[in-house]
Amino acid sequence: MATRVVRELTEPSQAYSLLATTYDELPNPMLSLEQRILRGILPDLRGKKLVDVGCGTGRWLRELASRASSATGVDASPEMLRMAERNIGSSCTLIQASCPPIPLPTSSADVVICSFLSSYIADVYALAEELRRISRPGAEIFVSDLHPDTVAAKGWRREFRVDNGRIEIATKNWSLDLLLDAFSRAGFAVKAVVEPRFGDAEREVFRRSDREAAFEAAIDAPAIFVLHLVNEAKAIHLDEPLMIQRALGARIALGPRDSITADLEVDNGRIEFIGSERWRGGSELRRSSATLDLYGFMIMPGLVNAHDHLDFALFPRLGHGDYANYLQWAEDIYQPDSSPVKEHRLVPKDVRLWWGGLRNLLAGVTSVCHHNPYVPEVFDEGFPVRVLRDFRWTHSLGFSEGEVSVESGDTPFILHLGEGVDETSACEFTALAKSGALRDNVVIVHGLSLDESARTLLNKSGASLVWCPTSNNFLFSKTHRDSDIAELERVAIGSDSSLTANGDLLDEIRFAHSEIGVPADALYAQATTSPGSILRMHQGEGTLRPGAVADFIAVQDSGAEPADKLVNLTYREIELVVVGGIVQLASSAILNRLPESLAAGLAPIEVAGLIRWVRAPLGSMFRSAEQSLGCPLTMNGRSLRHVASGWL
Repeated sequence: MATRVVRELTEPSQAYSLLATTYDELPNPMLSLEQRILRGILPDLRGKKLVDVGCGTGRWLRELASRASSATGVDASPEMLRMAERNIGSSCTLIQASCPPIPLPTSSADVVICSFLSSYIADVYALAEELRRISRPGAEIFVSDLHPDTVAAKGWRREFRVDNGRIEIATKNWSLDLLLDAFSRAGFAVKAVVEPRFGDAEREVFRRSDREAAFEAAIDAPAIFVLHLVNEAKAIHLDEPLMIQRALGARIALGPRDSITADLEVDNGRIEFIGSERWRGGSELRRSSATLDLYGFMIMPGLVNAHDHLDFALFPRLGHGDYANYLQWAEDIYQPDSSPVKEHRLVPKDVRLWWGGLRNLLAGVTSVCHHNPYVPEVFDEGFPVRVLRDFRWTHSLGFSEGEVSVESGDTPFILHLGEGVDETSACEFTALAKSGALRDNVVIVHGLSLDESARTLLNKSGASLVWCPTSNNFLFSKTHRDSDIAELERVAIGSDSSLTANGDLLDEIRFAHSEIGVPADALYAQATTSPGSILRMHQGEGTLRPGAVADFIAVQDSGAEPADKLVNLTYREIELVVVGGIVQLASSAILNRLPESLAAGLAPIEVAGLIRWVRAPLGSMFRSAEQSLGCPLTMNGRSLRHVASGWL
């Protein structure tokens, strides 16, 4: 039978998908030679984090993982990773990705192996930059490949036998001069350039494949090269994440219809200055390691979610709808010893709260009102969003013991009220008003049963309404009309919990605009300035102005006015979230712009196929939740995957 030859495969991963099951069995003198050389120069791996970029079937991970504190392999071919998983079990983290970029946190690797990969990379300068980004100061990098001079002189091709033929993989024959230039520009010091020739061990490999003539033809020239590189960046010692000092060149939203292109300066977590560089000089800040280039983006105020129950973020929607009031719904769904409530309640509360924080963060929320007791041991220690602390509350009149007492003052009093479409719900507002408890610090959540006279009285009292449209629509097939909302003087929008809502705060905003007809300007206020006022938040939350806390988000600048942009946003378009000057979320595009000092501590999570880098203890969050709920986890109906917990 004639030999079948595929002369070129434009994607090497295609070739390796064909080779995966037999790759480890193929005689390969190049691998034999590399293993002999690299084993002699690898450092002590005790206590170090090892990363193998282009790990294939796990050849090096199989040998080295047990020596390191952790080991991670990255490869473009899912078939090769399946073989790696079979070879090494659960001792390593395996990630599918075409590099660059490399989906690992900044400064997360102590030793990196990049074996026979560079000749498959279209831009080795980009590869070098990524290796520098993921490696810690002082980290050691080992890069190997076929020797470019010998490849050119002898016409070597990257060929492998497959079935009854051979395949040839397209490669780039980068010169050593170019490779060394790329790594030098990226900040690596070159510690060794090893150019070994075949020896007796490789002669035996050639002999086993009946290719001794090929060995004799190649013995006079270096077969491969091995580079030993060190990341020369200075170590950054941080007790806590560094804060942004300056964001450059973004369009900054000053209101629903107002924006300017300017720089934004931050000092100690607060906005210090907004304006052109020419008025500040600022050359020292521009060179700062805490400066972020945001040209092409629009900065908007961090959103304020006026109502949520953070500990229910992972729950699915429960109930069937068409209830008359919330009491009917609660009676229907409260079955603590039955699935799915039983399994979700087994997840520790602090873990559930963290997932609630992440649910908000992904939607661009920087401040949230959690309608439950404040939990300082969770919310005070690096929680990803700001949680309202100073308020008093009861769940509702129906679940309250005794008469509700509301004291006047600057502290908001929050309760569910009028959550339904029947007479029982309507009477709740009347009862509250008659008791004298309707004051200007009262915040009513839902208020679906409010009629025209009740809305008038609400305005007269100075009390406020927080509405959650998709939650109401699910439970009662009804929510407030746009004309009802327009009548109210103090109103904000909230997401409610995943038990009843259809997504996150951005989903609520889009629904209110597209399905209810609430104007974009009104919704912009309801998610920014209005909740800041209603909830008596005193640090400028929901605004972008000097003196306010540096809570902001960034989205691609499409040219739309801020309010029009907001009412069409989804979580997939939130590319940066900053809370108190600290980067809490970044897209891959933003991550590539982030200075190392600002990106330290971010970790990747996949949400419905989208990668976001967040500041959260994802490992423990996933482990704890998956023990009770299995995997994959879902939130808002979107699949969640811990990028560092297994190959994708």
